[in-house]
Amino acid sequence: MKIAVLGTGYVGLSTGVCLSEIGHHVTCIDINKEKIEDLSQGILPIYEPGLEALLDSNIAAGRLRFTTSHREGLKDKDIIIIAVGTPQREDGASDLSYLEQAARDISRYIVERSIIVIKSTVPVGTNEFIKKMIEKECGFPIQIISNPEFLRQGSAIHDTMNADRIIIGHDNKEAAMKIQEMYRPLNVPILLTSIRSAEMIKFASNVFLATKISFINEIANFCQAVGANIEDVALGMGKDKRIGEAFLKAGIGYGGSCFPKDVEALLHTANLYGINLALLKETIRINKSQKELLVKKALHRFGELTGKKIAMLGLAFKPETDDMREAPSINIARSLTKLGAEVVAYDPVAIKNAKGILGDNILFVNAVEEAIWNADALFIVTEWKEFLQLDLPNVLKKMKHPIIFDGRNCFKEDQIRACEFVEYYSIGRPDMIIGME
Repeated sequence: MKIAVLGTGYVGLSTGVCLSEIGHHVTCIDINKEKIEDLSQGILPIYEPGLEALLDSNIAAGRLRFTTSHREGLKDKDIIIIAVGTPQREDGASDLSYLEQAARDISRYIVERSIIVIKSTVPVGTNEFIKKMIEKECGFPIQIISNPEFLRQGSAIHDTMNADRIIIGHDNKEAAMKIQEMYRPLNVPILLTSIRSAEMIKFASNVFLATKISFINEIANFCQAVGANIEDVALGMGKDKRIGEAFLKAGIGYGGSCFPKDVEALLHTANLYGINLALLKETIRINKSQKELLVKKALHRFGELTGKKIAMLGLAFKPETDDMREAPSINIARSLTKLGAEVVAYDPVAIKNAKGILGDNILFVNAVEEAIWNADALFIVTEWKEFLQLDLPNVLKKMKHPIIFDGRNCFKEDQIRACEFVEYYSIGRPDMIIGME
């Protein structure tokens, strides 16, 4: 099939590359000239494992190309996929301005046989609104499909090629079958629904996962108070098939481009309909509080943080991505510096993006060793594999004080007990003080 993809962010780029990998001819369109020039040369604007190799091979095979021209990119396409951003507005609602502009661009060049697919995350009713908008502009009926994405940053290629399910929301069976045929080579489960149900499935899924994270973090704080171990508790819970093991890892809160804005957007839509989603409000409250937990633990330990050097390992909101959107590290770094601490931070890939947000308020370094040298305490904020494999006894020897605040529960009890001297504070597990009584 001949496919156009509007938008070359995480979703658009991953979708376009994977569709070309399964044999389709894909043209990705973006108004950012510099980005398109880089992509045409195989240079990625994001860090995503596995994406570069597929990008290069499909460009070489002639199945994948990039352009800034809507006239060129939309010409004679069977399917037009919209994958532009829908960022959060100040009031919590989804900003649909990029989507509306994409609709206007499409309406100038669309042909009657083209099927429009909205992959962007949008509030219920948006597909119908965009359909009417395009039909008014182009002057003839069109077919539109709601096809939400469920990609995880850091594993977007795997999640596309091995999806748990593909949702196709439609009001025309023939159009739905065409999109089903597009995905057929993936050989994954496909669910056909109404358009509004498809829109809601995306939000309900992400909001449920965000709520599950806040739930286990709340239980982790309870475990800390009563002397239980959250990892044992989560393991015991997860063995129940009704609950499942995924998203039961306690930590310092969720971040990224999806969960925070999707929870807020669903709340905004609920308010428009007069529905009180009290559980989601609590999910947000818990998550905000959790992002400050390491700082509270450090204050409890030191009394004050003025003049303390804090080594921060990890900046991205999760491993295997350079995305800093809503990353807990932002709150932590700002709180620490406000309290007078000197923050020295290292992340394998996210430093450039972190500098754009945190500026010169903290010091960025290029290696773990630089961050930890003579530090009063170590904060582990992102569970990169590099950090999981740290030689802790050696790390502690280079610090001024052997004190660790582990926001991701990276280390097991036996690893801590192997250290000669250490104070170790984690999430939802008993504190450990070795050789310092």
